Amino acid sequence: MTTFLTYTALGLVLGAVYAIAASGLVLTYTTSGIFNFAHGAQAMVGAFTYYQFTVAWKLPAWAALIMVVGLLGPAMGRLQHAFIMRGLRDTEQITRIVVTVAIMLGLVALAQWLWDPQEARVPQMLFGVDRTITFFGVTLRYHEVICLFVALALAVGLRALFVKSRLGVLMRATVDDPDLLSLTSHDPDRVSAQAWMLGSTLAVLAGVLITPVIGGPLEANALTLLVIDAFAAALFGRLKSIPLTFLGAIVLGLMNSYLVGYAPAGWSWVGNLRQSLAMIVLFVILLLFRNERLRGAATRSRERYEVPPVRRAVMWGAVFVLAVMAFRQLIDASSVGLLQLGIAFAVIALSQTLLTGYAGELNLAPLAFSAIATIAAFHTGIHGEGLEARLSLGGVVVGVIAAAVTGAIVAVPALRLRGLYLALATLAFGVFVSSMILRDIQEHTLFGRTFAIFPNGNLLFPRLALGPVDLADDDVFLLVSAALFAGLGVGLVALRNGGYGRRLAAMKDSPAACAMLGQRLLWLKLSVFAISTAIAGLGGILMSMSLTSVTKDHFVFTVSLSLVMLAVVGGIGYVSGALFSGLVAGAGLTAVVALLNNAATERPEFDGALGVVSHLVLVSAALTGVGVAQNPSGILHDVFARHRTLAKAPEIRYGAIVAQCVLYAFAWSDVLGTTSFVVLSLILWLCLPQIGAALRPAKILGDRPARATPPELVGIDSDYPSDLASRLDKRLGIEEGVARVIA
Repeated sequence: MTTFLTYTALGLVLGAVYAIAASGLVLTYTTSGIFNFAHGAQAMVGAFTYYQFTVAWKLPAWAALIMVVGLLGPAMGRLQHAFIMRGLRDTEQITRIVVTVAIMLGLVALAQWLWDPQEARVPQMLFGVDRTITFFGVTLRYHEVICLFVALALAVGLRALFVKSRLGVLMRATVDDPDLLSLTSHDPDRVSAQAWMLGSTLAVLAGVLITPVIGGPLEANALTLLVIDAFAAALFGRLKSIPLTFLGAIVLGLMNSYLVGYAPAGWSWVGNLRQSLAMIVLFVILLLFRNERLRGAATRSRERYEVPPVRRAVMWGAVFVLAVMAFRQLIDASSVGLLQLGIAFAVIALSQTLLTGYAGELNLAPLAFSAIATIAAFHTGIHGEGLEARLSLGGVVVGVIAAAVTGAIVAVPALRLRGLYLALATLAFGVFVSSMILRDIQEHTLFGRTFAIFPNGNLLFPRLALGPVDLADDDVFLLVSAALFAGLGVGLVALRNGGYGRRLAAMKDSPAACAMLGQRLLWLKLSVFAISTAIAGLGGILMSMSLTSVTKDHFVFTVSLSLVMLAVVGGIGYVSGALFSGLVAGAGLTAVVALLNNAATERPEFDGALGVVSHLVLVSAALTGVGVAQNPSGILHDVFARHRTLAKAPEIRYGAIVAQCVLYAFAWSDVLGTTSFVVLSLILWLCLPQIGAALRPAKILGDRPARATPPELVGIDSDYPSDLASRLDKRLGIEEGVARVIA
């Protein structure tokens, strides 16, 4: 009995900390409509900062708590709202998610810069480990008792805040109708800022309390994921109910504790199951949700995408393949692998173009389906041994089908839900794959056959051989990868311009109207999810062939989040946005960091400065998604819009092509280095509209008379003009004298 009570008490303590973290999520979502994926990263920063104050700098615990919980937490929430969250109005769900994901990735990169991951940092409990209290034979430390009392106080306090306090009513009103709230002399931004400050404070408090309870050293990714477990507790209360959220947290904590205490000793996978338990619970909760009501009107947002005609897509696909093969002549053999990896990531990102850009559905874990395809292809399609081992076409087909079938299964919540809940379902699956499947290196026996899902934690993945075509040759593999991306890109453009693509667009804009017109929404959702995950699986197989040796770290969920974020930054509705995402995530960042490291090796006197620049590059890349709040259509959308102004002056484009050929000739003859060639080429094409406007202002700019605002948008897109009354009289055919008589 004492053992049971002990595990129960430990489960209650863990559930209490989950409840503190989950209550902050519910608070910010209820008062702003934005689900804060950076909640766990904020808790991680709070835990590291508290450790720095108490252990490294030897400050008293009470002083550290005041600075971390009382100052750092509210400051992070206030800055987050002031500079980012208030700009997310009239944006789609994916934009809101990506912005908070970018903050999460940026905070993780910043923490790994400030606190070296190679150094072990073990947090201390409040009042130490020797101060204990015994209750019914169960011994608890003061720190654990504090967790219970804080959680209880928050449960009562937040319930009273939302139900009985004026501030709680104002917080809920900021989501329901901020314009109406403004008419009552209240500032919605100020009220929302207060909610974000309180939510961030709860995240930091959870980070400080949870790390000593779990034990072990601080680690940025692990701690961020640990607090993400609170997502399941928040979903238990449907992101609205504080009591149900606390109940879900307690249940989750008890399940975790009982699993450790009572799981059979022969279950070698219990540790992996414990790490993914919260995500399994989250997925089950989503399955039990009631059907979401169809939206009756189209969504008005600031995202705008233009789909090119198929003929233009074919032309640009051919240009891309030729450009890749021409660029291959400028780089050495050691750099070919990076380019191959970038194209493989771009293929994975194409799945996001179809699913999110065209259909409006969300998948935050594309690499999880890539992992499924890789494992299936590895176990079914490899023949030969050693250097002669090759992957068969049958293995590729099996891998792609496995990814598609898995995607259809994971999409079950998508049949009834959409938006945030589907994003959480895919995130749960991604964490489950990372924590459970990819960590399973033990041998299992099934139907008399012994196998391991991820043997030795490292898959040696040979390349495809199909008749005379052997992708073991790097140049052949690069050509096939480029052609495959171009073909898939053209196929997606053709699909979007066809009837199926128009149905997807209708479902994205208004599911209710789409259903009213007789479209089968369940089939549309299931089919588009299966197709997109099949593309992600194919990209994962390409990635594995490029690397030739893959580990679980290549499929970790943070890489998926980075890829999705960059796709939105580039333009989630464009094939070129997927290319931008893949090249930056798979090749660009690695190349820049390697270049800086090589420079530091050659010039040791600048080692410190170059190291700082390298970390700044990683942090800045992680935070690029924050800019989506100001430009939700992506940076490529603006680039394309500026280049369309050159249509009246084709000689500018012809001149740019000649200049590009000159740059290529210089790089070919080693007058320019490869890095200089890439930088100058980017500058040329990005600045070409400005160059054209300077050289041909009459053709490109012209007189450009001011565009008149349509009458129905006066007062919405522009201020009321002084002559509005006379303009309306003229439109209605009312004579001026008659108007005066009526007045």
